[in-house]
This record gives sequence, structure tokens and C-alpha cells, in this order.
Amino acid sequence: MTPLTLTSTSPTTSTAPSPTPAPSSTPSTSKWDESAARHLLNRAGFGGPPDQVRELAALGCKGAVARLIDFGSIPWDGPSTDDIRSDIHTPLSPEERREVQRIMRGDDAEAIAAIRERRNEIDQTDRKQVRVIQEWWFRRMLESPRPMEEKMTLFWHGHFASGIRTVKDSYHMYLQNQLFRRMAVGNFATLVHEIIRDPAMLKYLDADENRRQRPNENLAREVMELFVLGEGHGYTEADIKEGARALTGHSFHDDEAIFRRPEHDAGIKTIMGQTGAFDGDGFMDIILARPEASEFIASKLYRFFVNDSPGAPTGKGAALCQDLARTMRGEKYDLKPVLTQLFTSEHFYDAANRGAVVKSPVQLLVQASRELGLPARNPQVVGKGCAFMGQFILEPPNVKGWAGGRSWISTSTLFARQNTMLYMLSGQGRGRAGGQPESLGWDPLAVVAHVPQQGDRAAICAAVVDAVLDRCLSVAPSAHSRSILSQTLADSGGTLDQDRVLGLLCLACALPEYQLC
Repeated sequence: MTPLTLTSTSPTTSTAPSPTPAPSSTPSTSKWDESAARHLLNRAGFGGPPDQVRELAALGCKGAVARLIDFGSIPWDGPSTDDIRSDIHTPLSPEERREVQRIMRGDDAEAIAAIRERRNEIDQTDRKQVRVIQEWWFRRMLESPRPMEEKMTLFWHGHFASGIRTVKDSYHMYLQNQLFRRMAVGNFATLVHEIIRDPAMLKYLDADENRRQRPNENLAREVMELFVLGEGHGYTEADIKEGARALTGHSFHDDEAIFRRPEHDAGIKTIMGQTGAFDGDGFMDIILARPEASEFIASKLYRFFVNDSPGAPTGKGAALCQDLARTMRGEKYDLKPVLTQLFTSEHFYDAANRGAVVKSPVQLLVQASRELGLPARNPQVVGKGCAFMGQFILEPPNVKGWAGGRSWISTSTLFARQNTMLYMLSGQGRGRAGGQPESLGWDPLAVVAHVPQQGDRAAICAAVVDAVLDRCLSVAPSAHSRSILSQTLADSGGTLDQDRVLGLLCLACALPEYQLC
């Protein structure tokens, strides 16, 4: 696994907070420690081993946040994309299309069967490429020395949700993924302008057929409801209809966005109180100028990174969201200052916000791998495990994306989480390839290597349990959770070998506290 390389800089010393600090004030030096650094790495990335946590802690809060957000200075090519093909769905020429239509209208059964067989071959090849892209992205999340880049890519994938089952073109999903990565911590307004030209999004919402004679409202509706303003925030059905007119003509050919001017409604439109011959960009500018836009995105960032409890943030959480929204408007939607403000805020590190986010299936598996140094497992099994847990990458459940939070947890998903973690840790368990267990591939004893092996046996066992829990949990375990591991180790006679420690780790990863970060 590629380490998170941190430059050697002097720790940044934060000024002490006032007696009643504002929600966005930076944590005092006394509150910035390895625990805070680990919290930051878990939320702004996917966690990491103790040495990465210590390096971040040494940078101070502002230095650590800058290191994670300003990832462009960290060189990394990432896994190869040579196996990702752009030519699986090469469009037919007009002549070829007419010939296919002629054959399908005729009675040449053999020719019709050949066309259908060819379509099936293309679809099968594309489905295989979906797995290739999923594996490629998982490898990026596992290996990247720029974890914030992949975390924000995942955030945008859930925010601007579109899925392969409807798009039916794996390369377009790959291009969208690259768009989210390129704009990960860029400018939200620019991303909004680009998403209305994205082939995958246009196809997903039937917007590629949005024509002046037959305006399609899907994209206009979702831009307002789910992407920019939030459901019911300041717009009407009439605004959606007028927005759909403004978006007419946007489409794509092959892998490129195009604008079909003859299909664009160039007439006068009235959108949210403004009147003019607006096109798609004009429509986006109108809604981005609304204060609801910055407030909505600030609340989405807060829920994803700070606290995903049901309901709107209250108290200091609500105040921080307002601060973030003001910064977003002042910075014209540049995200780096907003994210810097969020991750350097005292509220982010508040005890009430530690362990206040339920790990998504992706977070669960990638964080476990990065924190414990687990070997690469069969990507198909990992992908299926994610799907069983409710997060099929490249296929969100609907245009609203994944609900997140407590929706990740149910009796069936908990069972899948435990089975998948057993596989990640041991190479064994449900879903293993070919029915044969994989090799362990790592040394669980490394987790307790620092525990002295001489002295009182009870004290050693207690230290082993502490080491396992400290390595696995982001929050303090309950007395009951601790007793489960303690009793298991005592029942084994206190013997420490790979199997015993692996068993303790499997138990720790099944605890309720392990589902939180």
C-alpha cells in the first residue's frame, strides 16, 4: 500500500479559543493531538495506520488540514487505466443505423438474430468493464496518498447520483467519475455547469432528448431539488418547466457533449423572478445566486463529514453550516476555503461529533484495509460485499443517491458487514472465490507488537485488549464490548498467537462501535 507521504514542516500552533468560541474557531493546541488527527484522517479520507496519524498530528491542525486538502502537490499516477475501453459502445454511422433499421423491419430472421447477438456481446463486454472500473476505483481508494481526493469523489458520486443500469455505458460512468475527481475540491459552480453536459447524467435523466418541441423536466427538476437548492427551497413547478426549456438542446455524441442549437428553445423565460432568453448556463447562474444553494451544499457537507444524525443540524452545528454557506458565497463556490473552515473548526473535533457518522460500506472496507494494512482481496468479492451491505458502486439506488447514516444499518446489512470483514481480515468466509480460503496475507500480531510479553498475565491480557480496541475503534468502547474481548482472550488461556489476535480483531470489527467513525 502506498504510504501517505507527509512533508516535514513545523507544527502550526493555533491560538487559544475565547471562552465562548465560534463554531468555526480552530481547536486550541491542547485539543489537537493524535486522537484529533486520527478523527480528521478518518473523515477527510479513509483512515490510516498509526504512523500516518502521528505524522499528521505533528503538522498541527492547520498544517494537517492543508496537507489533506492541497493534495495536488502530491505526485501520484494511480492504478493503470489501460484496461478501460472507450470503444465498446461506438455509435453507428447514419448509414449503418439506417441499415440496421431496414433489417429489423424486414423478415430476414438470420440477419435480425445476428444484430441481436452483437448487441448482447456488446452489453456483456460493458458489464465486465463495470467490474474493471469498480476494481480500479477501489484500488485508488486503498492506495492513494491523496485520500481527500477519493473521499470527495465518493461524495460527488452520491450527490450527483447516476447509475450504470440506466446509463448503460461503463465508459461514460468512468468519465463522470473522472469529472468528480478533477473537481473534487474545486469550484462547485463550475461542477454544476459541467454536470448539465455530462453524458452519463444526460442519459440517466433522459436529458439527451430534451428538445424545444418536447421539453423534458427531469434534469431541471433534479438540479433544483437534489443538486443545488434542495427539495422545496424557493422554486416552483413553473420554475422547473422554464428551466427545462433553458436546458433544451444539451446532448452528447459518442463521449462528447454537444449543443444542438436547432433543438434549443431560445425564447424568453421567467425563472425564479428573472426574465430573459436563458440557456442552460443562464439557468445554472440564476439558481447558484440563491442563498439556498450555498446553505444546501453546506448542510450536505456537514452531514457527510461531521454528523449524520437524522434531522437538520442544531445549535453549533447549525451555526457552522451558516458560516460555511457564507464562506461559500464569499469565495464564489470555491470549495477549498469551505473545507478548510470545516476541518479546522472546533465543532468538527467536538466529542459529540466523534463516532457520529455511520461508516458507509466503502468506508468500512477501505478504512479497515488502510488502518490494519490488510492485503488486497479478490475485488469481485469485495464489490459483492459492498453491494450486500447496500452500496453498489456506480449504481446508487436512485437519483437521490444513498441515504447514508442509520440507513446503512439493518439486521441483513449487519450480517453482511460481519461476513465481509471476516473475509477482509482472514481471507475466509462467505463469498470467497472458488470456495477456497485465501492466505492470511498479513500479520495480526503486528497490532499488539508493542505490548510487553513479560509480567503479570492479567495485565498483559488487558493491554492486548486495549491495543486491539485502540487500533480498531474510533470511539471509546462500552464496558460490555470490552468484556467480550477480555473474556474471549481469558477463555483461550491468554495465549497470544496469530489465530488468537485475529479472532480478537474479528470480534472488534463486529462491535457496534466499529460501525462508527
